[in-house]
Amino acid sequence: MKTVYKPKNICADEITVDIENGKILDVSFRNGCAGNHGGIVSLVKGMNAEEAVAKLSGIQCGSRGTSCPDQLAVAISENLGL
Repeated sequence: MKTVYKPKNICADEITVDIENGKILDVSFRNGCAGNHGGIVSLVKGMNAEEAVAKLSGIQCGSRGTSCPDQLAVAISENLGL
């Protein structure tokens, strides 16, 4: 199922997540750091969604209180209804 999430306190203004049968099929970020986002997407594609949430949750970027990986974890959790 594909969902769109509006992240908070990061440069990207939208994260789209596509999950099927508990596996991450695709992720895309709109705006922000293309290199960072490309790396994150490469790492999580094909990964078990709940495992990705466990690995990415709580990662901080400076004093923002969140990060792109952390906001991706929120987006995945929302997609899964967690």
